Amino acid sequence: MAGAHFPQQVEDMDRQRILIVEDDPFIAMDIEAAVLEDLGPRTEVIVVDSLREAQTLADDEVHCALLDVDVVGGKTFEVALKLRQRGTPFAFVSGSLPSDLPQELAGATFVRKPFHSRDILGFVTAAIAGREAGGNGQPPVVPDQGGSASAGD
Repeated sequence: MAGAHFPQQVEDMDRQRILIVEDDPFIAMDIEAAVLEDLGPRTEVIVVDSLREAQTLADDEVHCALLDVDVVGGKTFEVALKLRQRGTPFAFVSGSLPSDLPQELAGATFVRKPFHSRDILGFVTAAIAGREAGGNGQPPVVPDQGGSASAGD
């Protein structure tokens, strides 16, 4: 899966670019399918499984990002800080605990694994809506997951 990109072919220049950093291919596919099902052909989903690839793509224009904490090559904390600096909304999607985040990322949007696709979609939809409305790049709030799970760590 290293370096895999799964773009939807879109001629339209207003497509949404979503970065997914996840080293478990099954979870990555679950997240990708949920996003594409909801947002459709206007969406380009970029899936990578390593820290190195994520660091490179964090410099590209993406509308939001979903980051596992632990991926091939290390933790995604520096990627998250770079995204925050660029004003790009991001959420951690991880089996780790929010308390495992470093202090400078405390309060970041966090979706615990196992998650339900509605939690992912809630974040992505709010992030895109916020950017389209000229939002400040602050991550939207995702409601507590308390429901059934569709993917795990």
